[in-house]
Amino acid sequence: MPLALLALAIGAFGIGTTEFVIMGLLPEVAADYGVTIPTAGFLVTGYALGVVLGAPLMTVLGTRIPRKRMLMLLMGLFIAGNLLSALAPAFGVMLAGRVVASLAHGAFFGIGAVVAAELVAPAKRADAIALMFTGLTVANVVGVPLGTLVGQHLGWRVTFVIVAALGVLGLLGIARLVPELPRPEGVRVRHELAAFKNVQVLLAMGMTVLGFGGVFAAITYITPMMTEVAGFADTSVTWLLVLLGLGMVAGNLIGGRFADRALMPMLYASLGALALLLALFTLTAHTKAGAAVTLVLIGALGFATVPPLQKRVLDQAAGAPTLASAMNIGAFNLGNALAAWLGGLVISAGLGWTAPNWVGAALAAAALALAVLSGALERRTGHRPGRIAGAGAPSATPAPVPAPH
Repeated sequence: MPLALLALAIGAFGIGTTEFVIMGLLPEVAADYGVTIPTAGFLVTGYALGVVLGAPLMTVLGTRIPRKRMLMLLMGLFIAGNLLSALAPAFGVMLAGRVVASLAHGAFFGIGAVVAAELVAPAKRADAIALMFTGLTVANVVGVPLGTLVGQHLGWRVTFVIVAALGVLGLLGIARLVPELPRPEGVRVRHELAAFKNVQVLLAMGMTVLGFGGVFAAITYITPMMTEVAGFADTSVTWLLVLLGLGMVAGNLIGGRFADRALMPMLYASLGALALLLALFTLTAHTKAGAAVTLVLIGALGFATVPPLQKRVLDQAAGAPTLASAMNIGAFNLGNALAAWLGGLVISAGLGWTAPNWVGAALAAAALALAVLSGALERRTGHRPGRIAGAGAPSATPAPVPAPH
């Protein structure tokens, strides 16, 4: 695996920290601004919707910019958004800062996934994508728990200053380690848009929205669920987030390994098990041991779907993968926004802190149904995805993949 993947993982670490740390700080932010916790949950929803908007917008703007330079510009935007969040005098400004930071998210992971796939041999592409996403999962083991701990003791604003500093580190890592990759010739937005005529690309994105949305339904309100239902102390949230993050790291690596061997069976197994587990979480959340074990498994099963879903989109959009890749990152966050909103609705309706788990189970089950449909259509048509080209119009001759270095 080339060293450049480490730089992409560093950037992913910073982005992952800011995306997930807010869930451990919702009570503090809500108290500071004088809003309810479901209202503070809009900081999760707003970030996710910003990713959905920013993914295609930033990717299209970057079609004429070399990929390394575009990745650096995206990290600059990420830094600015987190500084705005840290200094926000009012809740609306805080929400605006979250949205600004989120605009970089989808394009960074979308372009980064294409770069990662291009830097390795075809048989290693899912592993390379998983390695980049390891930065996102490690953020849940290190960045999010530490950010939550700092926020609880020194104030949540300090957390966002630290996150901005992580963005600076990611920017320097990309400048130093990512090679200068020439902008692919013949890049046209219409070629990238053509990928969305493929029903399999749309089905994969639907699986992404619903599958990872199921995870977010449960973990968006994890802090009040663990303290009010399971009986944990507020100080225990930090190590509970570590457990969740460890599960994410393990699931991401397992998903990357099996996605290169048996992609669709991996999706069937992980989505089916996730739906069942989220339903059981309504029961296991009432005991400390049950809640802790379930959190690890939710993290593992949730992130086991990430590399195969991202590779599925890249494979099916062969020849014009960049926009589709970024849009799939947006799809992850559309699911996050949908789940956070639905979770807030059922809590506000008085159904209890565990009610979002039923929402998550239903979303994951719907994702499984789409996966079964996608597999059935593929068997019926006999279609097999082509290789990933760098960009530009699809062609019968796949673009050569640079050798690992």
